[in-house]
Amino acid sequence: MSPIQTRLEAVQQQIQQAEEKYRRVSGSVQLLAVSKTRPAQDILQAVAAGQRRFGESYIQEALDKIEQLRDSNLEWHFIGRIQGNKTRAIAENFDWVHSIDSLRHIKRLNDQRPTQLPPLKICLQIKIDDEESKAGMSIDDARQLIKQMPSFPRLSLQGLMTLPAPSETVEAQRRPFRLLRQLRDELATETLPLETLSMGMTDDLEAAIAEGSTLVRIGTAIFGPRNYA
Repeated sequence: MSPIQTRLEAVQQQIQQAEEKYRRVSGSVQLLAVSKTRPAQDILQAVAAGQRRFGESYIQEALDKIEQLRDSNLEWHFIGRIQGNKTRAIAENFDWVHSIDSLRHIKRLNDQRPTQLPPLKICLQIKIDDEESKAGMSIDDARQLIKQMPSFPRLSLQGLMTLPAPSETVEAQRRPFRLLRQLRDELATETLPLETLSMGMTDDLEAAIAEGSTLVRIGTAIFGPRNYA
């Protein structure tokens, strides 16, 4: 077993233990392996261990890997900041987008999603805290945007995502995740249940699961420290 496969198994066990600890349904938390800056060979090691969902942030790098691994039937999630001139590539090549933070991007992705593909699954990125460096829309903007979603049939709103500021303790980490869950509960309807809560990474996985995360985005704990060279 390769180091990546060993670490992947450890993360899966950590998720299972957190599900048990916080009385979550077994298997209710999905693992998104964040493979940005990693070569296709690393992804294949995770695939060999059963992983199928991968998150990418850099378009050209992601497109190269999607093409190399096309026969592996993987699920690709775009989790980086969206640039207006990159929306067509996202719409044509990804299954999910977690980082929606404006109506402008929603319009472009809807118009550019190929009709032969199923609707693009999306999450709205919510800015829960006031950290200026983080992207995301305000809670009020999210409320207004959700009302407009029926106008965009090539998109399928799955839920909400957040990327809070780092905190030192599990209790402090839980607060922004709790706020996102409460917002989801407020906004969800029978026709738009917003079942996905994309929250939690390597350093705050337990806190996110405690507060209802349905999808954790884990990179370093699986692939090791990133190389941004």
